[in-house]
Amino acid sequence: MFSSKKGAVWLALIVILGLVVVKFTIAFITGSVSILAQTADSFLDLFSVLIAFFAIRVSTRPADEDHPFGHGKIENISAIIQALLIFGAGGLVIYSAISRLISGISVELTEAGIAAMAVSVFASVLLSRHLLRVARSTESIALEAIGHNIAADVYSAGGVLAGLVIIQFTGFTIIDPIIALAVALVIIKSSYNVIRNSFPGLMDDRLPEAEEAKIKSCLDEHAGQIVGFHKLRTRRAGNLRFIDLHLVMPKDASVKDAHKMCDHLERDLEEKLTNANIIIHIEPCAIECNLCHVDCKLRVEA
Repeated sequence: MFSSKKGAVWLALIVILGLVVVKFTIAFITGSVSILAQTADSFLDLFSVLIAFFAIRVSTRPADEDHPFGHGKIENISAIIQALLIFGAGGLVIYSAISRLISGISVELTEAGIAAMAVSVFASVLLSRHLLRVARSTESIALEAIGHNIAADVYSAGGVLAGLVIIQFTGFTIIDPIIALAVALVIIKSSYNVIRNSFPGLMDDRLPEAEEAKIKSCLDEHAGQIVGFHKLRTRRAGNLRFIDLHLVMPKDASVKDAHKMCDHLERDLEEKLTNANIIIHIEPCAIECNLCHVDCKLRVEA
C-alpha cells in the first residue's frame, strides 16, 4: 500500500501530521524553543508533503497536446518550493533562538520533552528510510526531497533530545536556544541540498556519466550492424529520461532494416534505463569504406 509514490506520500502525511501535533503540544507545555524549532520544521515538512502530493499526481499524467514531453519537471519545481519553505523555517528558528538567548526564559517539564523527541527520532528514522527507498525505486525527485528533509529531522531531533537530557540533569537552560541554532543550520543545509539536486533537471543537464555510458555501450554492441552515431543528447525531467541521437547506417541498408534497428536499440535502451523517451535520427554513411567496419556490398565494391 505504501510502496508506491502516492502511498509513500500518504504515509508521510499521516506520520508528520502526528509529529506536528505532539511537538506543538510539548513545546507549549515546556516552553522549549528547541522543540518549537522542531515543530516549525515538521510543520513545513507537512506543507512539503502536500506540495509533493500535488506534484506527483501531475507528474504521472501522460504527455498531452500542451505538454508533449510530459509533466516530469513539476517534481523539480516542487522540490525547490519545498527547499524555500525549509529555508524560511531555518530563519524563523534562528530568530526564536536569539530571542530566547536574550530573554533567558527557562524550560519546564523536560521529561515530557525528552519523551516527545525520542518518539520523533524513532518515527523519523523509519519514515525517511522508507521514503528514500521508494524514491530510488520510482526515481521520484519530489519524494527524494521529502526523504532527505525527514532524514535531516533525525539529526536535529537527536540534538534537541540530547540537549533536553543535559538540561534535565544539569539545569543549564541556555543549552536549549544554542541547540535550536544548531538545528536551524541543519535545516538550512538541507534546503541547500534539495535545491542543488533539483536545479539540474530544470536546466536540462545531461544524464549522469554512468547512464550515458550505458547508452554508448548499448550502441557499441551493434558495431557490426551500424556505422556509428553522433550528436548524443540527454536530459532528465522528474523521473523521465530523454535521449536523442543521430545513428549512421550503411548506405545500402533499406528503410525497413534501419527502422528495425531503431526499434531494437530503443528496446535495449529502455531495458537499461527506465522511463526513457528515445528519438533516433537515421543518416546514411559517407561511403568512407576504408574507415568502416560494417560488411556491406558498397564496401565490397570499393
